[in-house]
Amino acid sequence: GGGTTTPFAEGHLLGGDRNGHDLLSRAVYGARNSLIVGFGAIGFGIIAGGLLGLVAGFYRGKIDTVIVGFLDIMLAIPALVLALSLTAVLRGRVGDLWILVIALGIISVPILGRITRANTLVWSEREFVTAARAQGAKNWRIMTREVLPNVLPAMFSIALLGVAVVIAAEAALRLLGIGLSITDPSWGGIINDGRDFLTQGITAHVVFVGSAFIFLTILSLNYLADV
Repeated sequence: GGGTTTPFAEGHLLGGDRNGHDLLSRAVYGARNSLIVGFGAIGFGIIAGGLLGLVAGFYRGKIDTVIVGFLDIMLAIPALVLALSLTAVLRGRVGDLWILVIALGIISVPILGRITRANTLVWSEREFVTAARAQGAKNWRIMTREVLPNVLPAMFSIALLGVAVVIAAEAALRLLGIGLSITDPSWGGIINDGRDFLTQGITAHVVFVGSAFIFLTILSLNYLADV
């Protein structure tokens, strides 16, 4: 506490926000919430979407048609509208942090499900899968022991990009007044708290601090996904 909105003040390298909180400390502490939302939502999406995509791509037929239809319906709903609806439904049932994790996680399910299905369609036709079937292996064992390990690299690559998208989405929702309270900071919260300062000259740095943390994190995740 005791910060100032002026950057580079003595004892406060990046100054403070509108409430006098040290901005650097708030940005560092807010990294925890932003990363929990990002990795938590995508973790939810990998488990739910990955399972749906794996089953659809492996069994095909009517099961594939039903699952793909469900994923297409979810993709057809505008992500922002779906996020707003889910947060409204979940509000009061769980904490604000987990509302964001669940809501953004549900939004990530169709994309991760489609990626998993596409790769499963390819790998389930490989010779080692045919050999496993010839040896009497059951479908669940083939999916988990033969197909899934080969699908995971593509899933993780997309997942890292998804984490970057979710972190940016959390910031966008915060600008709409949805998300964590001011006592539970995130990078999106910092941007939201400082947007009124954009026309006030030197105090506009509050927005750029939150934006810089998001930019560098998303850039790092993109490079990591490429690797």
